[in-house]
Amino acid sequence: MIAPDLTVELPDELGRVHFIGIGGSGMSGIARMLHSRGVLVTGSDRSESPTVTALRADGINVQIGHEPVAVRDADTVVVTGALWADNSEYLWAIDHGIRILHRSRALAWLVRDHRVVSIAGAHGKTTSTAMIVTGLRGVGRSPSFVNGGVLANVGASSGQGTDPEFVIEADESDGTFLVYPTSIGLITNIDSDHRDHYGSDEAFDDAFIAFANGCREVVVVSGDDPTLLRLMPRITAPTVTFGESDGVDYRVSNIESSADGVTATITHGAEVVVFRLPVPGAHNAINATGAVAVLCALGVEMSAAAAALGDFAGTGRRFELMNTTRGVRVYDDYAHHPREVRAALATAKSVVGDGRLIAIHQPHLYSRTRDMAVDFAREYENGADFTVVLDVYGAREDPITGVTGALVSDAFIDQTRVAYCPDWMDAAKIAAAHAKAGDIIMTLSCGDVYRIIPLVARELDAS
Repeated sequence: MIAPDLTVELPDELGRVHFIGIGGSGMSGIARMLHSRGVLVTGSDRSESPTVTALRADGINVQIGHEPVAVRDADTVVVTGALWADNSEYLWAIDHGIRILHRSRALAWLVRDHRVVSIAGAHGKTTSTAMIVTGLRGVGRSPSFVNGGVLANVGASSGQGTDPEFVIEADESDGTFLVYPTSIGLITNIDSDHRDHYGSDEAFDDAFIAFANGCREVVVVSGDDPTLLRLMPRITAPTVTFGESDGVDYRVSNIESSADGVTATITHGAEVVVFRLPVPGAHNAINATGAVAVLCALGVEMSAAAAALGDFAGTGRRFELMNTTRGVRVYDDYAHHPREVRAALATAKSVVGDGRLIAIHQPHLYSRTRDMAVDFAREYENGADFTVVLDVYGAREDPITGVTGALVSDAFIDQTRVAYCPDWMDAAKIAAAHAKAGDIIMTLSCGDVYRIIPLVARELDAS
């Protein structure tokens, strides 16, 4: 893992830019934005993917595999923290004095001279960012944006607008959400995570306080989140609250979720609006309320903001229907924290009706699996009818001795409702064997678990 160097001075011009790991959700969006501004962009990634195909279709040259020759003509190299420090392109750039920017610094270069709207939080960032962009576009505004996931109704994770507003998903995992000149901020929640970077919950909390107090106009925060409520006295920036709790500035109530979507009521002072989202999940109604509060801070009338969110079609890898075989629906979700898993499973349960829910869990990060295995087991045992646990997707971490997916499966109280299966072919067979028409199979992780879905579909078709 490469620690981001946030001290690198931003140049007036980047010159020719090469992205190492351009296929990542955040990297690809920034690359597209630079390309749309006339910057010569190239990239490399370890494998082909739909994202790589789309980048090439946009005119960006992407090579598969990492070779030093790819960076020899670059003036600037953009890297992500998930990159290993022994990457040959990265090392060649260092040895030859090529400017290296962490992706957050490249994004900071893009948002210069804009009115920046930054969405932060342990969960719900991508969805909330997409909702705010959808709302602005729905009332005739033209924001620029870079999101961590594809907006379904736009078909891209980034876009160049003509208005001053620039909406970004601000990543807290490595502290880089503090580098942007945020005017309006949104904090969806604060949930203990990323101890590999922060070292303690106190340092994690301090970073969010710094983010909130760095907002130049206003920060919108959850009035339901216990950590935010505890930290509220330390926030000195103008603050607006939202949530289900009494006394918040934008209160959501009467939430009803079904397979057709979710409806709810927002109350702000004397104003009351009823809205509907075409995506299911009570958590989406709460996210939408935070988005409405931000839109109002941007000068949009509340009724217009709520109505515009009726066009929100979701984001990639957030309860995304991937396949239907023999009456079994297969969804994919990015959930990789116990709280996110709880929300994703609750959404699936509101959709499945009388059917059963079979989850396929790919643990993400060795440290998170070690620290939260019992929490994951509890959420899956409470929310799914049966769970298949794969092995750990290490991402930016080296393996930790003794940490495998078995830590999660072993923590189940009822061992008849879980199977630890590191072999993906066997895992697909087990999941398919438990499913019948009307059921849902859902993959959950921000790793590459979605790649198991064709195997699951094949097993369903053969059953």
